[in-house]
Amino acid sequence: MNYCSQCGSALIHSIPEGDNRHRHSCPACGTIHYENPKLVVGCIPEWEDKILLCKRAIEPRHGFWTLPAGFMENGESTWEGAVRETLEEAGARVEILHLYSLINLPDINQVYLMFRARLLDLNFVAGEESLEVKLFNETEIPWNDLAFSTIRASLNRYFEDRRRGEYPLHTEDIHRKLPA
Repeated sequence: MNYCSQCGSALIHSIPEGDNRHRHSCPACGTIHYENPKLVVGCIPEWEDKILLCKRAIEPRHGFWTLPAGFMENGESTWEGAVRETLEEAGARVEILHLYSLINLPDINQVYLMFRARLLDLNFVAGEESLEVKLFNETEIPWNDLAFSTIRASLNRYFEDRRRGEYPLHTEDIHRKLPA
């Protein structure tokens, strides 16, 4: 960030009075520009004993499989964002069941919120960000070709919970390991 979005002046990077972190701030108008983590919202779309996955058509991790998820937009709730992302990436309509996992990625300033969801029908199709969408049972999941550690963690827990018949809310921190 180089220039103030309020007045256009050059920004400085310093600790504002009364704060304890470096921030971009404007010496001309006094605006402090806060940078906060991005929220990623998505679904674990269920149909009977299967889960819907999307093969990514975009970077990062082009060609790898993921759950439908993406950055939350302004003006929507977390569950609305998860429903929108599932529709955009997989052409799938879902009913949100409940929040399933909250995963913090402090090293890259992201927070993942994954919801358990029920597919409303089998009318799904790859969206612009997906090469392919497909239902998988647990033994068919392409575990070595999953795009992100957050997806692997969510799916591992999901299948463990399904065997127990209980789906509690899971929270964890994942510190980035390369590749992501």
